[in-house]
Amino acid sequence: MSELDYEIFHWINGGAGYATFWNPLMIFLSKYAVLLFMIGAVVYWFTRARANRRMITEALVSAAIGVTVNWVLGELFYRDRPFVNHEVIQLVHHEANASFPSTHSLGSFVIAMTIWQFRRRDGWMWLVLAAGIALSRVWTGVHYPGDVLAGACIGILVSVLVHRLFTRISLANSLMELGIYGYERLEMKIWPRSRRRSRHHSMHR
Repeated sequence: MSELDYEIFHWINGGAGYATFWNPLMIFLSKYAVLLFMIGAVVYWFTRARANRRMITEALVSAAIGVTVNWVLGELFYRDRPFVNHEVIQLVHHEANASFPSTHSLGSFVIAMTIWQFRRRDGWMWLVLAAGIALSRVWTGVHYPGDVLAGACIGILVSVLVHRLFTRISLANSLMELGIYGYERLEMKIWPRSRRRSRHHSMHR
């Protein structure tokens, strides 16, 4: 761990001691805000718009790849959590497992960046939320700044590469379209569209 990384950690985490009015928000962001990404993904998916379903499919593929990369790096470059080796202001409970890179940061940025590539206005909102989650993980004492920065960078990179994969390689795009089409065929049997919506959808495809 670099000395600069610890100094920045100490400065941010120290805020939990003298700016305590931020602590409830930071605890919420650190523990529960990732659920907003899950809820958002479900909402986008069930708008039943094909572009949104492509977006969420890419987000899920990116998240799966990102979590795998995260696990490999955690094994290769194991780093203890800040509270293992230092006195910290720890606001949330966490197991003393690998700290680098941050899974919360990676997961939130990989989804936010995928949304940004499809829907710029929505994407900025999700990126701000992802940044808040990353900051909160340091504030609450469970990650170093380097952990969340690495997670964010990996998440963004994986998202961009996966988006290029699906937009530039016809086989990957065709497989995704086939998967969505198969799902929608099944969905139509369980949850048929209204005739009016179906006509409108077909006119704009």
